[in-house]
Amino acid sequence: MGGSCLNALRGLKPLMLMLVVQFSSVGVNLLYKLAANDGMDIRLIIAYRFSFATVFLSPIAFFVERKSRPKLTPMVLLQAFLSGLFGGSLSQNLYIASLTLTSPTFASAITQLVPAITFVLAVSFGLERLNLRSVGGKAKVLGTFLGISGAMLMTFYKGVEIHLWNTHINLLLHSSHQQQPHLSMEAAASHEYAHRVLGCLLALACSFGYALWLIIQAKMGEKYPSYYSSAALMSFMGAIQSLGFAFCVDRDWNNWKLGWNIRLLTVLYLGIVGTAVSLTCTTLCISMRGPLYASVFGPLVLVFVALVGSLLLDEKLHLGSVLGAVLIIGGIYAVLWGKSKDIKKMNQSVPTTSLEEESTRSVVEIVSI
Repeated sequence: MGGSCLNALRGLKPLMLMLVVQFSSVGVNLLYKLAANDGMDIRLIIAYRFSFATVFLSPIAFFVERKSRPKLTPMVLLQAFLSGLFGGSLSQNLYIASLTLTSPTFASAITQLVPAITFVLAVSFGLERLNLRSVGGKAKVLGTFLGISGAMLMTFYKGVEIHLWNTHINLLLHSSHQQQPHLSMEAAASHEYAHRVLGCLLALACSFGYALWLIIQAKMGEKYPSYYSSAALMSFMGAIQSLGFAFCVDRDWNNWKLGWNIRLLTVLYLGIVGTAVSLTCTTLCISMRGPLYASVFGPLVLVFVALVGSLLLDEKLHLGSVLGAVLIIGGIYAVLWGKSKDIKKMNQSVPTTSLEEESTRSVVEIVSI
């Protein structure tokens, strides 16, 4: 009896790890918005985030993988630099800029396009085969189309407001509407629409960067299969890049100071929980159940962010956002379902000795972390 309960708890471990990752992402979106509205420069937020993540991850990587870690080569360092750029400093600066222009729910929904964009890039680079004659190939193309359509719908169609509850709680002390009371209704609507379009473009650029990062990580993992050290290297490179960029645009040291306020809470949470802990949990889950299992939990953060945004930020839900989110989530699962069909078909033809290696290599390109 005790053994069966223990096995059941072990079986739930990957599920619990991914739920931790998704809940931490909700805090990331919320604190990003709060710190930016408090007046903290978004570039400083990113710089502090990867700096704290590096400090937290480096000792873990050193002690856990000190005996199994392979030697660093110039190629691995280059891949780590590109990972820190596309998966770290550049993408995060684009994402937080999109979030401040729109809302946590909107920015989170657009970035759910990462698996679809990664699929397109993988096909373009020859890392993924596109077979329109198979059911899996058709599902992947359909899923990509649905995801892009959902992003377009969220951007250009607002629709009626959906009232789920009225908590009358808004943690944002300064909003764009309060800062510009002199604008007419028409000008304010035009201003909001311009921010929405620009925010969408920035979120798409962020998704494109993450997709490139996944391609690079797939190659880096072949020569440097030390996940903790890889995450620490990526955080270190991201910290150097983001610190250099932030210093170039803001040399006023008064802006860099952190007091006992929302700014310190934000950078601590983003660095330790939002980056270091999330990367560790995702890595452990992938090692136990594979990357495809970890990727299917990504859309959950969109639901969590929408609920928290409407509860704590007085964020209004509209029909266009809901319909767009449904299309994006449906597109993601269509791509993953099509990929699972391809893997099952491949498993029937690949010898057992190389089955695990081929399966892992074929699905890593569409994982959204």
